[in-house]
Amino acid sequence: MQHGSSSPAPSPPPEALAAGTDESDGPPLIVLTAPSGAGKTTIARRVLEEMPQVRFSVSATTRAPRPGEEDGTHYHFLSEERFRDGIKDGILVEYEEVYPGQFYGTLRSELERGAAPVLLDIDVKGAASIKATYGSRALVLFVRPPSKEALARRLKGRGTEVNEDLDKRLERAEMELARADACDAVVVNDDLAEAVEETLRLVRSFVKS
Repeated sequence: MQHGSSSPAPSPPPEALAAGTDESDGPPLIVLTAPSGAGKTTIARRVLEEMPQVRFSVSATTRAPRPGEEDGTHYHFLSEERFRDGIKDGILVEYEEVYPGQFYGTLRSELERGAAPVLLDIDVKGAASIKATYGSRALVLFVRPPSKEALARRLKGRGTEVNEDLDKRLERAEMELARADACDAVVVNDDLAEAVEETLRLVRSFVKS
């Protein structure tokens, strides 16, 4: 679910909100971040199930839609030119070029519309950008695996990674784990039910404050 997932209703196009919004006003932002394989996407889904008042942030991407995906519901599908223009114009709060010419990012409009709390499932670099932009409006939770060995087992267990890709993910995970303490709180995902409960506790407390 990182940088995209299903959403109950289409959201406005990127032009719905121009750059220059006052970041001190707007809905609470709940950011889940973690190395790939730590379980944050599963936790994010559970938060959305348990807290229906929370809205999921629909990511923007330059990749082509897959069968069944709808623009504004699963992703905001943008051309590479339009995405790059969005970076220059400040319409994108955070972004990453995952592969050459294939970008993912978060539209500022996704974080400013309505009053409902917004949940983001993004990588550590993106989470840092959100925190730097929105400050106390954003709660950044780092989902940590119980150990690096456990993370490696989970990634191998997926059966979707070739050895070279697995090594790259683990190398990146090392760097991301080193930045966990910069987040507002760390949730250790050793037992999923306990990790979900702790996440819900932190989110509910933040939304009420």
